[in-house]
Amino acid sequence: MRLALSLNYSGASLALDIDKVLEAERLGYTSVWTAEAYGSDAVSPAAWMLARTTRIHVGTGIMQIPARTPAMTAMTAMTLDALSGGRFRLGLGVSGPQVVEGWHGQPFGRPLVKTREYVEIVRAILKREKPLEFRGEYYQIPYAGPNATGLGKPLKSILHGRASLPIYLAAVGPKNVALAAEIADGWIPVFYSARRAAMFRAWLDEGFKAAGRAGEAFDIMPMVPVVVGPDAAACRALVKPRVALYVGGMGARGRNFYNDIARRYGYEDAAKTMQDLYLSGKKAEAEAAVPDALVDEVALCGPKERIRERLDEWKRAGVTTLLVAGDAGAVRTVAEVAL
Repeated sequence: MRLALSLNYSGASLALDIDKVLEAERLGYTSVWTAEAYGSDAVSPAAWMLARTTRIHVGTGIMQIPARTPAMTAMTAMTLDALSGGRFRLGLGVSGPQVVEGWHGQPFGRPLVKTREYVEIVRAILKREKPLEFRGEYYQIPYAGPNATGLGKPLKSILHGRASLPIYLAAVGPKNVALAAEIADGWIPVFYSARRAAMFRAWLDEGFKAAGRAGEAFDIMPMVPVVVGPDAAACRALVKPRVALYVGGMGARGRNFYNDIARRYGYEDAAKTMQDLYLSGKKAEAEAAVPDALVDEVALCGPKERIRERLDEWKRAGVTTLLVAGDAGAVRTVAEVAL
């Protein structure tokens, strides 16, 4: 199992812990991944880290699909990959309706169709087999719709990019995960549970079957919070605010994908309680309502030996890369017990 480092998006101010990144590179981590929500972007930190490192790969986890045209994403990916000597990985995701429509001003639409079209266009640009032409539900290239000049012409990238540049998809639901297995090189799940590996495997196999491949080279890379300390309960307490935020408040009632995850794992009552409390402004109560068992499914918490023991479950589940979200101590501890 390989190791990767996850970096969060910014709060009110932006700071990038380059020392932690350099330590991960020294320890043998294979990649580091940036993020974006509706503040700092994922590309600028990726460029910064590629300039400061020499071996570790850098990925976007994730670049939001509604934020950029497919061509702009392909151009960005090719440029960073060329400047870094082939160390860039492209992570994509649709985000959710609140961000897509409330921040980017784009219709949420049908995310599966939009993602499929987007990836197809990006891959066509990378391959450079012919000038780009595409006619889909969401993307028409060259554009020929309302207010078109009629002067658009099919183009081929001036820059010769790496056709095999890896594309990862962030996905949580059954159909989204199957799509990732069908059209991408890797999958970035959040709140992944190794105990539910059989469920995820069924979704992945559906996608592999549709693509006509076995999936041996497919990278399963869950983002896993890691908190190291002598008291497992105290470590769990540091994870609960994030779980409460996502399960309780990251989305509207009836359209919260993270709430769906908790329900799918069997925590229906807790998921409802967290959402009711969070959306009522009772964030502390929502955090207190996060079950210890749920945290233990989706995070690694406690002393080094406990993390070592629990890490075996993730290895048996078929996880190929563990995307560690934690401080410098967590980065070192996971390397000690996993590599």
